[in-house]
Amino acid sequence: MSLIEIVALAVGLSMDAFAVAVCVGLKMRKFTIRSALVVGLYFGLFQAGMPVIGYLVAMQLASHVMAFAPWISFAVLAFLGVRMMADSFKKEDASGEVFSPNNSDASVSHKAILPLAVGAPLAFFNVNIAQAAMLIGATTIVISMCGVKIGNLFGSRFKSKAEFLGGVILIGIGVHILLEHLL
Repeated sequence: MSLIEIVALAVGLSMDAFAVAVCVGLKMRKFTIRSALVVGLYFGLFQAGMPVIGYLVAMQLASHVMAFAPWISFAVLAFLGVRMMADSFKKEDASGEVFSPNNSDASVSHKAILPLAVGAPLAFFNVNIAQAAMLIGATTIVISMCGVKIGNLFGSRFKSKAEFLGGVILIGIGVHILLEHLL
């Protein structure tokens, strides 16, 4: 994967954190850089660490599935992208909770496993996972901090658009990987 593809991946992953950060900003009475930095660091460290775990797990399997790597990468990224796009259309209640028949405390949200799953395709390509994780984390910190500020200023108008855009970016990267393999 090229640097541009990794940056696009980082932005795509960050859009989910941006959407949540907008909600955090909505609930703040007064915006402070410190509070935005705390939100940004929380999301950034999480988004940086999870792909590393996914990468390490996938590296154990890489030799067995290398012939199918582009197809697996496409499937993972397309699935996650479609889920993000679908989630952008869900309605929220006043507390910011998504209305969904399957929404319960015991369920695992795809938002929690998205960065983990994205780490798997990185294992199939010549990617320096440390650099990719740092770039994903730094991008998420900046975008999350912006999300807190935007949420505090403008409200929730951007939340669903950010999730939708993140989904489009992930699908686009998956299609690019697949086309690169086929052509």
